Amino acid sequence: MTGVPASAAGGSSGAHRARGTAAAADGARSEVSGSAPGPADDGGKAARGGKITAAAVNQASVWNVANLLTMLRLLLVPGFVALMLADGGYDPAWRSLAWAAFAIAMITDLFDGHLARTYNLVTDFGKIADPIADKAIMGAALICLSALGDLPWWVTAVILGRELGITLLRFLVIRYGVIPASRGGKLKTLTQGVAVGMYVLALTGWLATLRYWVMAAAVVLTVLTGLDYVRQAIVLRRRGIAERAAALEAKDA
Repeated sequence: MTGVPASAAGGSSGAHRARGTAAAADGARSEVSGSAPGPADDGGKAARGGKITAAAVNQASVWNVANLLTMLRLLLVPGFVALMLADGGYDPAWRSLAWAAFAIAMITDLFDGHLARTYNLVTDFGKIADPIADKAIMGAALICLSALGDLPWWVTAVILGRELGITLLRFLVIRYGVIPASRGGKLKTLTQGVAVGMYVLALTGWLATLRYWVMAAAVVLTVLTGLDYVRQAIVLRRRGIAERAAALEAKDA
């Protein structure tokens, strides 16, 4: 009899066995890594592992569904142009395939931004690539239609000039704030998509007449919303200058 309870003795031997197992595991890890185990080494491994994991997450976040839809829209641009100009650009079958490519691009444009905002998938790549993809597919369609003689060049110039001008204007006043997308701007985008899609198809009869009026509405909305964005930019700039002046006066006081 040693006077030590069996449970205590068992606990002591269990502790020794646990420490032995942990030491063996440390030794195995150090043998694999080629370095001696220690608190600093474990901390360094944890830190390095955390950085590697974070980098992997950040890298993988670019390949989300919203960005994939944007990339698909970019890839559709050269395919659309090839289909649009195939066989001289006037074959109804090729024009129908070009319309399908254009329609897919427009549909993905409706979803990628919504998905990015809803599921927190906004990335720097998406911020840059999304507007480029939008203007690329629309610009390609307008230029092809004008080159084929289906759409007057002045219509293409008005629409593309407005889009590029407003984009430049947004960058010029971004120091004062962001010009939000208006309902009129969204309606303009929808009307443009429908009008251009109707022109891509080889329509005849009353449908050809209808697409003329839809395009006329798109041009009117393009001009009116463009002027409204200019007004918002002027107001935003004046407000920003006034706020800065007030802040300087308060600082001096």
